[in-house]
Amino acid sequence: MQFDTESLILAALLLLAALLYSSVGHAGASGYLAAMALVGVSPAIMKPTALALNILVAVIAIFKFYRVGSFSWRIFIPLALTAIPLAYLGGKLSLPAHLYKPLVGVVLIYAAWRSFSTASGASSYEIRNPSVAILLISGGALGFLSGLTGVGGGIFLSPLLLFFRWAPVKVISGVAAAFILVNSIAGILGVMSASTQPQFHPALPLWSLVVVVGGYIGAEYGSKRLGNPAIQRLLALVLLVAGAKMIATA
Repeated sequence: MQFDTESLILAALLLLAALLYSSVGHAGASGYLAAMALVGVSPAIMKPTALALNILVAVIAIFKFYRVGSFSWRIFIPLALTAIPLAYLGGKLSLPAHLYKPLVGVVLIYAAWRSFSTASGASSYEIRNPSVAILLISGGALGFLSGLTGVGGGIFLSPLLLFFRWAPVKVISGVAAAFILVNSIAGILGVMSASTQPQFHPALPLWSLVVVVGGYIGAEYGSKRLGNPAIQRLLALVLLVAGAKMIATA
């Protein structure tokens, strides 16, 4: 296990990302990618490492949100049916750095915007039931993007469900956690099928421990109340800087 200064600094950033993201049912991949981008970790290492960490935190988030009834099988199943195979396909694809970096940079900037714009929370609204066909199409598109970039897709799914008012906020968090888990598993299997030896960061065991701690605390808090607006705005700034750096160094 590697314990150099860079790895320890990243461990602290990953702990914060896991804590915040899990509080809203996410697993933190965009935060993990942002932290690794800030210190210049190779794209070949970023993707599988972020997906591995995502799986750990997503399991915890699902358990916490499902236990309090914040879940909908009716919404999740159609999304997962198309997301899983396409996340696997996206995971198999390995983009060159000059394409991967700007793509992830755009994803991080989008995540920054979503984190800032939702910091104040959402008010109650009337629920609209989505059609199965729309959910199947949405799941496939988001699944492919998640596997390709190394994010779980929750940063795209949650605002989609919220914008169209397809589920209550707490249910959205539970569905997003499950969606992230299946996408991350499919994505990392795709990475492994495309390479006999996928490259994980040497500090992955240490990082796994800290994201599990952060994910547990965040999911325990978030399954009972909304996230902290000030922390979300701070995270938005970090995501914005990391996204801009990825694009600038492409």
